[in-house]
Amino acid sequence: MDDDLLSIGRFARLAGLSVGALRHYDELDLLRPADTDRFTGYRRYRRAQLETARTIARLRDLELPLDDIREVLAMGDPAEQRRRLATHRARIASRSDRLTRLLHVVGRMSDGKDPIMTSTTTDPSAATTVELDAAAQRQLGVDLYNSTWGLLEKPDRTPAETDEMIHRAHASRWHWARVGEAVNLARGEWLCSRVYATLGRGEPALWHARRCVEINEGLGADGRESWDLPAAYEAMARASFAAGDSASGGLWKTKALTAMEAISSVDDRQAIEQDLATLPG
Repeated sequence: MDDDLLSIGRFARLAGLSVGALRHYDELDLLRPADTDRFTGYRRYRRAQLETARTIARLRDLELPLDDIREVLAMGDPAEQRRRLATHRARIASRSDRLTRLLHVVGRMSDGKDPIMTSTTTDPSAATTVELDAAAQRQLGVDLYNSTWGLLEKPDRTPAETDEMIHRAHASRWHWARVGEAVNLARGEWLCSRVYATLGRGEPALWHARRCVEINEGLGADGRESWDLPAAYEAMARASFAAGDSASGGLWKTKALTAMEAISSVDDRQAIEQDLATLPG
């Protein structure tokens, strides 16, 4: 018997994988055993396979899809492997953005700050030539804002969807300008800045982030929620990083962290913290 061969149970313990996972990876031709008994089907592995098995375990713990793991293992170029992981990082960031937004929205509803039911239903993609009443304008502002987030959270947007995301963000801001208060306009500017920063377009991201900050600082604490100003500073930090200005990005991030101390709601503070955690530094 080859002393270098390990039983599937021992190999699983050393690799940090379950026996069931190893059997599954064998069936998928992702990690074949070194030897399989043709009568009993008993699998054995070589110690040299532990590095591959541990890499698979680590990447699965990072929720990298098995097909992607297969490709990463087959790549001989470390730079290409890093690029594949960067794509996965973008998917995780999109999912994180979605969860952060959901936490914030549900928190506001559960605290009674936002209504659960809406009185007007409109299709934000429908064109209209008639004059909209205030309720319809407001609902369009909300719907377009939310649908912009849906596109922001999509990891594999098409060029057409990217165009739509930009236009929806601006359309939401436009409808809020018809019926909203100044704080709604600031939030619209924040969304436009986030869209452009996500796309790596620093100049327009900075433009809208500055407008968000200007409006919020002009309102005073009584004219906005406690999270609005820290969010505006976060937008400036993100836009600065997108523009390649890491020094300014770090300063604005610090300013956002300081302003965050005034946030009264734990959920609102956590939402800003999670946004800031996605920034460099």
